[in-house]
Amino acid sequence: MTTSAVAARYANAFADVITARTSGVTPEIALAEVRAFEGLMRSSAELSNALTTPAVAPPRKRAVVGKLAERLGLSRLSRNFLFVLLDHRRIASLGQIIQTLEQVLDERMGFARVEIAAARELSDDQRRAIELQLARITGRRIRMQFSVDESLIGGAIARVGSTIYDGSVRGQLHTLARRMAAGETAAS
Repeated sequence: MTTSAVAARYANAFADVITARTSGVTPEIALAEVRAFEGLMRSSAELSNALTTPAVAPPRKRAVVGKLAERLGLSRLSRNFLFVLLDHRRIASLGQIIQTLEQVLDERMGFARVEIAAARELSDDQRRAIELQLARITGRRIRMQFSVDESLIGGAIARVGSTIYDGSVRGQLHTLARRMAAGETAAS
């Protein structure tokens, strides 16, 4: 099974648990908790190595995760999820599982993930205007991720899944060039 398939399996299972009415924890809190634990693993090579190496006995790994979960104030559900990952030797995939979990939760909660590349940093008003326009187009709430692409002359490009909305000057120039070329060949 590929790593992404593994991540999807665990992310979907955890999403099922934390979105249940009886979970006792909101999806946002559970996500923040596993992110905090993953951040701890990323910041400590020793911890990461201890949790991923087969040289450390599983009960010792569980004890370490249990103590860290207690110190971080993790919910029972998040702690148990980490135990499942340990027991199935998937704790090394936690980062990818979290990325997949974010996508799964966004889909279930009606959000569209949008990547926006702009020629320069956008103001808050510009970001809000883009968010409103994309929400109108997609019919969903928007979760945006911004980046600056200095190769753009001006404007922005938005990617919603596999759909690209090109509002860049470069894109408009390409469209104009295609239209002009089509008009020239039609007139000939």
